[in-house]
Amino acid sequence: MLTVWGRTSSINVQKVMWTILHLSLDHERIDAGGKFGGLDSAEFHSMNPSRRIPVLVDGDVTLFESNAIVRYLAARYDEGGLWPTDPGERARGDMWMDWKSFTLIPPMTTVFWQLYRTPEAERDPPAIAKAAELVHQHFAVVDEWLATRPYMGGDRLGLGDIAIGAATYRYNAMPIERPEYRNLETYYSRLQEHPAYREGVMIPLE
Repeated sequence: MLTVWGRTSSINVQKVMWTILHLSLDHERIDAGGKFGGLDSAEFHSMNPSRRIPVLVDGDVTLFESNAIVRYLAARYDEGGLWPTDPGERARGDMWMDWKSFTLIPPMTTVFWQLYRTPEAERDPPAIAKAAELVHQHFAVVDEWLATRPYMGGDRLGLGDIAIGAATYRYNAMPIERPEYRNLETYYSRLQEHPAYREGVMIPLE
């Protein structure tokens, strides 16, 4: 049985849980991080010396970093599905996973932390506006990409969707004004047709 350490409100934990639920894998999740703490324990440190969530234990395999965990689960438990046999198709999923981590998430994190982790009196409205504008620009790229395909990798759910789909929920859940992106809206509705997405990702923001 898989064991996951991490709180459900973490976007990185959500990617892992969506994957596990999508694949119907037997698992246990242990609350850790945020208000649950536990990251400073010797046990957790032995699994992840950087003391961050999520952590996955699968038998004798222990992993941290959500993208690595998602890739591992796909490769081990869904070869030919989330883990395509075609290298080009697999690389397109990797492409969007990396793009989300290094391009989309930095400004998105600024907006999230300002709105959900910073007392209202201490917030920086210009910083929020600047970061939100970058987030809108990045989702415009996603919207354009989705004009000719139902999912990020093509005709079926893939690794790219695990990353972009989790961010899409957070984008729609945050109390900010958003441009009208019709392809993105259709995509978001399509993702919500997947029970694993609704259960694993659509967690109220804290």
